[in-house]
Amino acid sequence: MMAAVNSISHNASTHSVVQTSAWILLLTTASFAGQPATVSPYHDPAELVRKAVQNEIKAANDGTARFRFRGTKTTPKGSTTKIYIETKDATAGLVVAYNGKPLTAKQRHGEEARVERFINNPDELRKKRAQEQENAERTMRIVRALPDAFLFEYAGEDQGSEGIGRAGSLLVKLKFRPNPRYEPPSRVEGVLTGMQGYVLVDAVRYRIASIDSTLFEEVSFGWGILGHLDRGGRFMVQQQEVGDDFWEISSVSLSFTGKILLFKNLSISSTEIFSGFKRVASDLTFAQALELLKKEESSVATDKPSCQQTRPTSD
Repeated sequence: MMAAVNSISHNASTHSVVQTSAWILLLTTASFAGQPATVSPYHDPAELVRKAVQNEIKAANDGTARFRFRGTKTTPKGSTTKIYIETKDATAGLVVAYNGKPLTAKQRHGEEARVERFINNPDELRKKRAQEQENAERTMRIVRALPDAFLFEYAGEDQGSEGIGRAGSLLVKLKFRPNPRYEPPSRVEGVLTGMQGYVLVDAVRYRIASIDSTLFEEVSFGWGILGHLDRGGRFMVQQQEVGDDFWEISSVSLSFTGKILLFKNLSISSTEIFSGFKRVASDLTFAQALELLKKEESSVATDKPSCQQTRPTSD
């Protein structure tokens, strides 16, 4: 869902808190594929998701907290490690390693030239910012659709851990499947009609900690092109609290096949992991962030991620 149109990036303070006395113990009568119903302490799983989505939207619209972090993206061709800093202009990113090995002098020169084009050419930076905003808006369209696009069933509870939610906090596990009454307003939301899976929700802070979904049928998509995703594709995204009640995307895994423009084969297989989140000044410029990244490059290149965290970027 969220990752099918690029990933979520959220950071904001915690909002409302669940009042435990308001929960009513009842038996969930819905079941999937002949499985028995599960005893649920939650009056309405869909409402729990709806409240979590409201907080995700608030977090995305806040945008006052910015972070520096590291990301390692792994594909069948190998891995690429980047360090990032969020700024008021756009997210600055610098490659520091390929397959765990620091860049050579030639590679480092080429990488610095790549990112400096955003400094030397303001139009390039404006395009980058516009692309990031477009990706974020597309993602939020998917997030907003979740409560209406799916039917939810209580499937148990879990505890938050490193990379998933807040360590030690209660996470409610909900199973979801498409709502037959849902009518996607566009091709963007249309991908949801072919997905089913599980979502983990922090029932105290109303935040989405994880979504694990699988395509059970072929779905078409738009986003300016025509094509489809094959049945069997899988997407998983996780979030975690990174301190002071701020949440960030912690991992995204994609495994899809399909076609673009109805004739060109599409194959996506990647896992991106982020770690080392640290707050930075909210008024940093892209140029200032780039200088900080260059200074950090030598010390970060050989470090290994401490936990699984991911987010897609346009850089």
